Amino acid sequence: MGDDRSDLALLYRRAGFGLRAAELDQLEAGGYEAAVEQLVGGLGSAADPAGDHVPLPAFPPYTAPTDAAARMQAQRAEAEELAALQTWWMDRMIATSTPLRERLTLFWHGHFATGAAKVRDVRLMYLQNQLFRTSGASGFEVLVQGVAKDGAMMVWLDTITDKAQHPNENFARELMELFTLGIGNYTQADVTAAARAFTGWTYNRLQYEYLFRAAQHDYGTKTYLGQSGDWNGEDVVHIAVTRPESARFIVAKLWSHFAYPILWSNRIVDDLLPAYGAGLDIAAVLRALFLHPAFRSGTTRTGLVKQPVEYLAGAARALGLTATVTSGRALPQLATALGQTLFNPPNVGGWGQNDYWLDSATAQLRAEIALLLAGHADLGPVESVSPSGRIGAVAQLLGLDGFGPTTTAALHQVEAEPAQLTALALASPEFVLA
Repeated sequence: MGDDRSDLALLYRRAGFGLRAAELDQLEAGGYEAAVEQLVGGLGSAADPAGDHVPLPAFPPYTAPTDAAARMQAQRAEAEELAALQTWWMDRMIATSTPLRERLTLFWHGHFATGAAKVRDVRLMYLQNQLFRTSGASGFEVLVQGVAKDGAMMVWLDTITDKAQHPNENFARELMELFTLGIGNYTQADVTAAARAFTGWTYNRLQYEYLFRAAQHDYGTKTYLGQSGDWNGEDVVHIAVTRPESARFIVAKLWSHFAYPILWSNRIVDDLLPAYGAGLDIAAVLRALFLHPAFRSGTTRTGLVKQPVEYLAGAARALGLTATVTSGRALPQLATALGQTLFNPPNVGGWGQNDYWLDSATAQLRAEIALLLAGHADLGPVESVSPSGRIGAVAQLLGLDGFGPTTTAALHQVEAEPAQLTALALASPEFVLA
């Protein structure tokens, strides 16, 4: 374990988007455990005055295009609305008073990956984002039941087409494979049964509400994960999330996102399962996760590479920037250049980890982006000290314990130039690691 200051900086890099030096000073007085409680206390319905201050874009009501010209106009409008929503969310990440809630929202966005490219309604993407924000730390069943009836998810995985005569298996399969159980814990017969249970589900895109059409539902007996009955969609979700395999799957996913990648069989999962408990309590398991001794270990400190969105939001927060860095160079566009487009994951499996983000092309691009960010930042805390003290000043600015010998040697070469020094620090392994 490191000292309290180092541990606090790690905690807020993983459970948020980093800390400014003054914030770290304040938290250090209360200690690590108090900081964990503060973060967990910001989940659910807690007030977020800074995040709520970010103005929400307007989303015109959905209308189905009637001809080619209307489709083109709708596509242009969707692109503009999506860009505004992406910028809004990144500004929330940067400004938020409840960083764990935004970080958890980002986690669920990757876990229940849903893309605007198919949904074609930015308001639906916003409503799903809000669902993750408000229900993401509740009991896991509450969240999954909400996701199952979420309009964006129902369009994305075709539940809206699920009729008794033609059950659609897309959501039924991903509910188990990606969302609740993991590969190997279900059969094709379970997929077929679940698809029958979801028949009759649809979504009113004009009123933005879930609808059940009883005449389209299959009321026959279904055997699902070893249980037989006249199951409906809610029953299927309940059966899936209360399986012991689901508890291990979700706890391992949470640890893998916030600490370092593990399998569901890892002993750390056993340590955290009591916190998850019969209530499938996400907030409780996060508290236990951050208080687990292994979370503050060396393995955790070097266990993850920042996703582009985390990297950019953390850099902007440290440098006092907003998501709109310059005209035409907003952070969401830079994240897309680095391979991560908010509200448009690459597929239903979401984004990968670690090596997924590392290649020579993105390393060069990250260096160019670092120069752009440093060139627009207020570098007073670095410029105000003598060149010999600037490496320490930039480490403090970025919330880092310091730099290794290789990085330090490189930084010494540019310590007379604050912008170059800061850019090099932003591109260093020490900052790129989460």
